[in-house]
Amino acid sequence: MSGFDVRPPPGADEPGLAEPLAGFGSHRRFVDRIARIQAECADNPAQFAVGILDLDGFKPINDLFGRTAGDEILNQVGLRLRAAMEDDNAVMRLGADEFAVLLPDTFTLEAAQSQAQSLIELLAAPYDAGGRTAQLSASAGCALSFGGVNPEELVSKAETALYHAKRSGRGRVAVYSQQMEEAAKRVTRIEQALRRAVTAGEVEPYFQPIVSLDNRTIVGFEALSRWTDRDLGVVAPSVFIAIAEERGIMGQLTQLVMRKAVMAALEWPETHFLSFNLSPSQLVDQNTGLQIRSILESTGFDPGRLEIEITETGMMTEPISALKIITDLRDAGIRISLDDFGTGQSSLGRLREFPFDKLKIDRAFVASMFEDRASDHIIKAILAMCEGLGMAVVAEGIEIEAQARRLQQLGCGGGQGFLFGKPIDAHSTVELLGCKASSIRAGAA
Repeated sequence: MSGFDVRPPPGADEPGLAEPLAGFGSHRRFVDRIARIQAECADNPAQFAVGILDLDGFKPINDLFGRTAGDEILNQVGLRLRAAMEDDNAVMRLGADEFAVLLPDTFTLEAAQSQAQSLIELLAAPYDAGGRTAQLSASAGCALSFGGVNPEELVSKAETALYHAKRSGRGRVAVYSQQMEEAAKRVTRIEQALRRAVTAGEVEPYFQPIVSLDNRTIVGFEALSRWTDRDLGVVAPSVFIAIAEERGIMGQLTQLVMRKAVMAALEWPETHFLSFNLSPSQLVDQNTGLQIRSILESTGFDPGRLEIEITETGMMTEPISALKIITDLRDAGIRISLDDFGTGQSSLGRLREFPFDKLKIDRAFVASMFEDRASDHIIKAILAMCEGLGMAVVAEGIEIEAQARRLQQLGCGGGQGFLFGKPIDAHSTVELLGCKASSIRAGAA
């Protein structure tokens, strides 16, 4: 691979590399470096690429191991990158956990992708964090240098590609394209509108019934965020929640919607619980438990009526941090539910390690339970396991009566889905509880 010599990193005592926070340049220095290369090769432009690498989920490293260990890991990251490059000056540190590299002799998108992937694999090896071992992944965005491309613009394109890579998951590489630029601009427009909406309190909770399958009585509601913008119109939750997660708005959005949901739930019978989802980023932020308890205390809502849902993905992102937050919430009297079970990557051992009160069977198994025998057997196994663990179970995505009856026959206690009701606003929820006497039958909603 041209321009790379992927060897073990040199020792930390190598000259000039012992001070990671001050020894790897800066954004300005990196841009100047690109400009010099372009000027030197003005008559015969050498093709190269700019790559920006960002460590995935680095913040918990400082929280768990301490800032000194975190700085040492950054030092090791820089050393590894420099060891992989022919020129020490080809590596710069742009931000807290973001590094930039110059990839020489790179003429195609495929070459940039391959070289960046090699760097990501290099950074995936374990790190020494003050006597303990830490493992990280990294994402990378690349942009090829063509004649006449402004250095700042080139770095900006690489950052756009990096954003695209991180949206696709951890440990990914993306190479800039015009389509990415257009998508990034739309995301930025939505982000700015969402920030305004959160500040103005314009995102609302909608509520979907959760019923007892034995008698179809409503026992609680799951709160779901809904947003209609004055310019963008209705924005799908799958769109704006992902953007909130990526752009650091999720905490503010959650506090807004949870407070509104809790206030609405105060109008319900005290026998009904409120279920609320936490995102993966909130299972890393150690302030999450305090923020939730503060909302309950200020509104007077009974913690025993609140159920927090987390996904397998959220649980596995930073399991140590997630476990601490979950334990704090349970100690406050809040119940914890594992959402979308069966589609993530957690092991059954996690169900012993994490103090879950309830498990929600993913809608994919419910949808295919009659066409796919495996789905039916998986549901049976989940129900048997939860009975042994003393965990309640709710099946999601129930849309037809036959599914509800089959799940009831198998011993599933709770159900949720369009058969029992679509998400509705707070006023309609109160009307539903009053007019239906807290009970709905199949097809009534």
